[in-house]
Amino acid sequence: MLDLLKIPVLAVQEFFILTGTAIRNVWRKPHYGDDIFLQMDSIGVGSLPIVILTGFFSGAVMALQMSRALAQYGQVGRTGNIVSISLVRELGPVLTALLVAGRNSSGIASELGSMKVTEQIDAMRALGTDPIQKLVMPRMVAAAIMLPMLTIIADFVGMCGGWFIAISILHLTSTQYWTTAWQALVWDDVGQGLLKPFVFAFVVSLIGCYYGLRTTGGTQGVGRSTTQAVVAASVLIFVLDLFMTQIFVSKSS
Repeated sequence: MLDLLKIPVLAVQEFFILTGTAIRNVWRKPHYGDDIFLQMDSIGVGSLPIVILTGFFSGAVMALQMSRALAQYGQVGRTGNIVSISLVRELGPVLTALLVAGRNSSGIASELGSMKVTEQIDAMRALGTDPIQKLVMPRMVAAAIMLPMLTIIADFVGMCGGWFIAISILHLTSTQYWTTAWQALVWDDVGQGLLKPFVFAFVVSLIGCYYGLRTTGGTQGVGRSTTQAVVAASVLIFVLDLFMTQIFVSKSS
């Protein structure tokens, strides 16, 4: 039994050591600003099209589904409330994080995994460069900056998707939809909607870096690390979302 637990416990320990080292390195020199901006472009701008598409159709589907339930109580006019609250609190942060994880956690794991199996990371150490400072820290900082911004865009585009359904199918006025959507939000919702993607950003970046740096077994190992990174990041996003939602619910009650 102890032998079975040894491998996962060791993996968790190595991940937390990597996380602590990467966070500590944020305040150490050199900061590799060019690498940070390059990763911000890759993670943020590169993920923008898929985030916009997913956000728009998520808001549209949410408006369609919720209008059916609200119609039973004669409250179709409050569709904007449901769409805005659902997007800002849950769907926006979680869906955006999952999309970025699928696109970037896999990319980070494959990129670092390829460097690992071709011994480029060992060459960096031999030249006196810290791989965590050079490879991990810029990706972590870039994700922490860009994921909340992507979530804000996804929330707004999702509300626009709900607005499109509201005026074209539900026959609501624009003023009615946007007024109810705006009035439904409070500062706790906004804080929750920005804190979640900030936390998810560490999962997306560090999980990809962790599996990339521990890649073994040549090209097959790179593919295996890529798959493990996406699965682990997706599961951790849902687990952390549950805990953070419970904290906010307990705080507001």
